[in-house]
Amino acid sequence: MLSTALQGRVRMLERDEVEGEIAALYDKLYEERGVVPNMFKTVAQTPALALGFAAFLKPLMSDGELAAWYKELVATRVASLNHCEYCISSHRFLARLRGASEQQVAAVDSYEDGPFTEKEKAGLRYADKLHRSAHAIEDVDYAEVKKYFSDKELIELTAVAAAFEFFPRFVSALKVPVTPLPPETAS
Repeated sequence: MLSTALQGRVRMLERDEVEGEIAALYDKLYEERGVVPNMFKTVAQTPALALGFAAFLKPLMSDGELAAWYKELVATRVASLNHCEYCISSHRFLARLRGASEQQVAAVDSYEDGPFTEKEKAGLRYADKLHRSAHAIEDVDYAEVKKYFSDKELIELTAVAAAFEFFPRFVSALKVPVTPLPPETAS
C-alpha cells in the first residue's frame, strides 16, 4: 500500500479492493490506457460518482464533432491554467495516445506560435477566455470562434473547457497524486 503522502487526502482503492461495476471500470480503464488513473482510484470510494464521472467523460472526450486529441489538448491547456500537475500529466498522455503530435503537446501553453491551425488556436483562445469567466466571453469573442466552429463543435468545445475547470479543482483539493504513466509511454 502507498504511504499517506502518496495517497493524497483520500485513500485510493486498488483493483483488489473494488468489486462489480467499479472493478469493470478499472479493467476498462486499464485496457484503454495501460493504467487506472488515481482520480478514479480516489472517487471509487463513492461508486455512483465514479461511474458518473466515467459516463460523463466517455462521450465528452471521445471523437465527436471535434477530434479526441484536440479535446485532450484543450483539457491540457485548461489544466495548465489551473496549475494542476495531475491533469496536465494525464491529458498530455491522452492527447498523444489519441493522435496529437509531440509538437502540439509541447506547444499547448504557447499555442499562438505552435503547430496549430487558425481554428485550433481560436478554440484554445476561447478556452482561455472561459477559464477567466463565462462572462469574459463577449459577443466579439463568440463571433471570432463562430468563424471556425459549428454549433455542435462549439457545444463540445465549451463542455470540454468547462469540465476541466471542475476536474482540476477536484483532484487538487483532494491532493490526488499524479498517476504514474505506463512504462512504455513514461518518457
